[in-house]
Amino acid sequence: MALQCGIVGLPNVGKSTLFNSLSSAKAEAANFPFCTIEPNVGVVTVPDKRLKTLEQLVNPQRVLPTVIEFVDIAGLVKGASKGEGLGNKFLANIREVDAIIHVIRCFEDDNIVHVAGSVDPIFDKEVIDTELQLKDLESVEKKILRIEKVAKSGDAKAKKELEVLVRFRDGLKSGLNARAIEIEKEDLEIIRDLQLLTIKPVLYVANVDEGSIQTGNKYVEELRNKVQEENAEVIVLCAALESQIAEFEDPEEKELFLSEYGLEESGLNKLISAAYALLDLITYFTAGPQEVRAWTIKKGWKAPQAAGVIHTDFERGFIKAEVIKLADYQQFKTEAACRENGKIAIEGKEYIVKDGDIMHFRFNV
Repeated sequence: MALQCGIVGLPNVGKSTLFNSLSSAKAEAANFPFCTIEPNVGVVTVPDKRLKTLEQLVNPQRVLPTVIEFVDIAGLVKGASKGEGLGNKFLANIREVDAIIHVIRCFEDDNIVHVAGSVDPIFDKEVIDTELQLKDLESVEKKILRIEKVAKSGDAKAKKELEVLVRFRDGLKSGLNARAIEIEKEDLEIIRDLQLLTIKPVLYVANVDEGSIQTGNKYVEELRNKVQEENAEVIVLCAALESQIAEFEDPEEKELFLSEYGLEESGLNKLISAAYALLDLITYFTAGPQEVRAWTIKKGWKAPQAAGVIHTDFERGFIKAEVIKLADYQQFKTEAACRENGKIAIEGKEYIVKDGDIMHFRFNV
């Protein structure tokens, strides 16, 4: 599943430094706005300790983790919704991603120019929120103009659509992001074609100085308090430090470096895992002597859909799925032993795949 998270933020907040740390696809990091003009796409492996456990149990020829894509998008400035700076390009690029990683500067450094002249995370957040809301408002109002005449003629479907559109228009005008507007799930179909920017799930990254990665700082607290109303998560990391951590190839050296800063894992690992969860994704595994592999699916998918990620024939000709829980695999050590001890469940088409399931599919086409 090629799902993408778009990394956004004002110029000079650390977006490209973060992206460079995440991915081998290097974006130019420079101390001036718009150093990233075309969106850079990086494919990043999702950290998962369960893969290591399976590798030790199965001893396969190769191990393949699952991945997630990150897109580094050009920095936005006030007025982007009207085409200021690289506004039109920025908004077109963000429309294509599945979730937003909003990087916000939460550190002071006289050597790095802030586009607004001073560090203010709430101002930074509201600039981007406002620009996205204005663009969404424009889209909603255009559709209202198309629907109004039909609704006035008495068409019941058009009346319902107009009612929903007006709720979004009023919410956006009051400064709400579309994701915060209360609406029935089935009514979301009415605005799906608009591809609203502020309806996308969002994760905030507080980019701090090295001294604040453990406890945060006043800027982080301001940001956390502000996003409570959105029920959004804030990940705290130091992009400059993460760029150093990313250079380590030896796991032991990396672990030693992290311990010097009192960290159990890198901020990037936390970010990748949080982004994966934000997209409502889970992982299941296939395991055999040739390959142990992680597969990405949406939470709530049934067994045939999960099988289809491997190959469409698996879904089309699905017969059954054999499912082992990791804890059982760890206890009995082999698939054969799990079978002998009744720890392989035979599941049909209605089985909802659980995160961490180890699966083998039977199919016929």
